[in-house]
Amino acid sequence: MSAAHATFGLAPATRVGGVLADGGYQVHRDFMDFVVDGRPLLYQLSDLDAVSPLASDVPPAILTAQVRSLLLETEAPLPAGRYVIYACPECEDLGCGAVTAVIERDGEDYIWRDFAWQTDVCADPELNGYHGIGPFRFHGPEYRAALGALLDGAAAPPATGRRVLLIGARVALLAKLAAALRTTGIGADITRDADDVPAEELRQYGAVAFGPTVGEGERAAVRRAFEQARADAAFVDGLAPIVPLLVAQIEHALDRSPLQQRRLTRLVAADGEACVEVTSPCRVRLTAYRLDRLSRTRAQEVFDGVLEPGRHRIALDAKAVKGESFLMARTSGSVLVEAMAR
Repeated sequence: MSAAHATFGLAPATRVGGVLADGGYQVHRDFMDFVVDGRPLLYQLSDLDAVSPLASDVPPAILTAQVRSLLLETEAPLPAGRYVIYACPECEDLGCGAVTAVIERDGEDYIWRDFAWQTDVCADPELNGYHGIGPFRFHGPEYRAALGALLDGAAAPPATGRRVLLIGARVALLAKLAAALRTTGIGADITRDADDVPAEELRQYGAVAFGPTVGEGERAAVRRAFEQARADAAFVDGLAPIVPLLVAQIEHALDRSPLQQRRLTRLVAADGEACVEVTSPCRVRLTAYRLDRLSRTRAQEVFDGVLEPGRHRIALDAKAVKGESFLMARTSGSVLVEAMAR
């Protein structure tokens, strides 16, 4: 085992929620990711949709237990000294699969080794091991300081800004949007304007989405109300009255992570093709949306595959993007939406 040390840290991360093309829902989860040598560990697992055990929506007692477990202050939860590093974001059931690793002490150092994909109580590193990942040796003081900050309140999984204020008069559309957002784990409230909303309440919203009937004067008034309340909210102008697109736009607006920490950084949709840029190997799904002549939503998945870092040009099915259409690009941690330019 190499004696070289890797740096260890924690950074806020998001598993974006959304309404999928098949009508299903994907739950929004905020968590702390493990940062090894300055790079999120999750990014080394190209097609994995998972979250760490350090999530914002777990009770404080469970979060404390998870931290103490990673500090080796309690017995390993799985045989052979194995610990869950990433698990299913929907239910966290081991049966759905999890990335586990052996964590052990060597003097002052902590070592993570033998990473594996595990779906049962016992792992098979030879058959299901991540042989290109680790082992990692971390300096004890740095490791304990990063995790200990979660216990003393100096750091915490992100849990704020997960409420959205929906502004508009088309109650039916906004009600559907609010229901979809709540299903994915984001709170949503509907109002015609923000005139009578107390400043402390405005500061609880991470984003504001304007309905298509809201005029420029009304939008300016809402922005002034948030500015006067010193509320740091992102403002979203919906591309189209299509709920999955609006949810994706709001998810993107809520993402405050630095650009260099995102996997999906660029989407251009024009002339029947998509240009997608990613910063690390990851699974990317492209879905085309449009409204037909009867204002019914039409959705078609046009690409689903693992892309290497860099820019990629992807040809799109002409039928999927005819007329006024929109393209959504999604990874487990990012989502972008663009109108198809002609």
